[in-house]
Amino acid sequence: MCGIAGWIDWTRDLSDDGRTLKNMTDAIEHRGPDAEGSWLKGHAALGHRRLIVIDPDGGKQPMLYQNEKNTIALTYNGELYNYLELRKELTERNHPFTTNSDTEVLLRAYLEWGEDCVRHFNGIFAFGIWDEEKEKLILGRDHLGVKPLFYKIKEDQILFGSEIKALLAHPDVQAEIDTEGLSEVFGLGPMKTPGKAIFKDIYEVRGGHYMTVTKNDRKTVQYWKLESKEHKDDVETTVQTIRGLLEDTVKRQLIADKPLVSMLSGGLDSSGLTAIAGKEFKEENKVLPTYSIDFVNNEESFKEDFLRRDLDEPWVKRVSDHVGTDHTSIVFDAEKLVDNLLIPMRARDLPGVGEIETSLYLLFKEMKKDATVALSGESADEVFSGYPWFHQEKFLDADVFPWLLNIGGIAGVLNEDLKDWLNIKEYQKQRYQEALAELPVLEGESDVEAKQRRMSYMFITRFLPFMLDRKDRASMMTGFEVRVPFCDYRLVEYLWNIPFEMKNIDDIEKGILRRAFEGYLPDDVRNRRKSAYPSTKDDAYLAGVQKWMNNILDDSTSPILQLIDVEAVRKIADGESSLPDSSAKGLLDYLIQVNGWLKEYSIKVAI
Repeated sequence: MCGIAGWIDWTRDLSDDGRTLKNMTDAIEHRGPDAEGSWLKGHAALGHRRLIVIDPDGGKQPMLYQNEKNTIALTYNGELYNYLELRKELTERNHPFTTNSDTEVLLRAYLEWGEDCVRHFNGIFAFGIWDEEKEKLILGRDHLGVKPLFYKIKEDQILFGSEIKALLAHPDVQAEIDTEGLSEVFGLGPMKTPGKAIFKDIYEVRGGHYMTVTKNDRKTVQYWKLESKEHKDDVETTVQTIRGLLEDTVKRQLIADKPLVSMLSGGLDSSGLTAIAGKEFKEENKVLPTYSIDFVNNEESFKEDFLRRDLDEPWVKRVSDHVGTDHTSIVFDAEKLVDNLLIPMRARDLPGVGEIETSLYLLFKEMKKDATVALSGESADEVFSGYPWFHQEKFLDADVFPWLLNIGGIAGVLNEDLKDWLNIKEYQKQRYQEALAELPVLEGESDVEAKQRRMSYMFITRFLPFMLDRKDRASMMTGFEVRVPFCDYRLVEYLWNIPFEMKNIDDIEKGILRRAFEGYLPDDVRNRRKSAYPSTKDDAYLAGVQKWMNNILDDSTSPILQLIDVEAVRKIADGESSLPDSSAKGLLDYLIQVNGWLKEYSIKVAI
């Protein structure tokens, strides 16, 4: 994994602008702490920060192809899991290779297939290719958008980078937010609209898309999307297909020249992947290291809620003993979570979900001490329709994104003038209707089946991008790569058309996945009900963010004061509101981050 940045200006020679390019790549040094590279010629400046995972000597970037007529330069972040097959195919098509890296495979794939090369890839990737002869830039992103890619077009130039901070390091880019950006921040929260970057005039290449940009033309192509069709496989065939796809995907994603480990929560998703990976390790006479997270006083203070049914750690031990992993549990206290609250915001360049992201960042920071790569069970709930909302009328019948019914309230603390100006409810409905218009319907489905397909689409295309962003930024902030087997596009395509009733077979969420893991996991683990990513229940954490918020409210220079109803927030910070502690904690987490974001990024609010 790596960080990329680039700058094309069709009216200038950028050969002497190395300092500006270096500022852009330095801003994302954390994504690639092992090496840096740059290439500047004519109208193009491409930069790279490298985290070495495969082929330490051969994967240096930017990577060039040159002949007497043309130079093609590539800067790339990601992994191609089918690069060995592609290399073989390209070799048969008379392409020579001088390295063992997937970077060279991507470059050669462009030489062979042009922009259609993306249709041949299975992996997680974001790249920029400069074709000097055509004076054309190609920006491409993987099917689900696991790897990030942002850009800004201004007059005759385009800037791009793995993170927004790379663009903000350029002198022509200002940190500014307008009405639409505020509506995203307070109306949708961290689950922003795909393609939007919140900052004014900065956008992202959406997953499953690529862009081509020349001086006089810009084109965006969706090369992959979900297609609805009848699922004709019976249950047993479906189970075996899922099992086969997961086994193949995990095996592909275990390839690394650096130490690899697995995340293990004791839940179905990470446990199943750990079991598959553990089997592969055993066949090579190795032991798979695994890691989990826990909190000080968690056993004493744990309370069951809508998303968390029981403690993870007993199940973690059960799976680790069964698979035979070398397990480490990382424990954090409330003070450490509070002290590090703003780091994930700096990683994302945007406010996030507070201590849930903070603990994830701290976990990766510890894991990085022992490894460079990890497997994660992220996205199984989205692609297997695992959330309880899929069978509850309140959520199925909603005319907004279903998660907003549970996590609404951010807009409720805005001041009255801003509430009237933004009209958040209307904005939420507008974005929901845009998503609905994309939905590939299937004729002949029942009303309930159609609603469940609709909800599945919302989770895959609107909620999952947030989850992937969270994991990418939290891991890459520590120079650590996390792979997500459940995001293999072949698996996602197949699951998309499996009826919810079959996904939910045996009258339990993700029942079809539980059957696929039969033989890999003990029955009690396979039948454990879903419990979400852990959150601290320690009262000390709530007290810490309440104190922090009061300090913000007492500081007349706090930028958030111009946006919020100060007295309403004060009541929450003083523990005098009617909000449950969990809701108060989440809201204060978010407002603290918004204030820190506005202040640290010196954001100009233009409304």
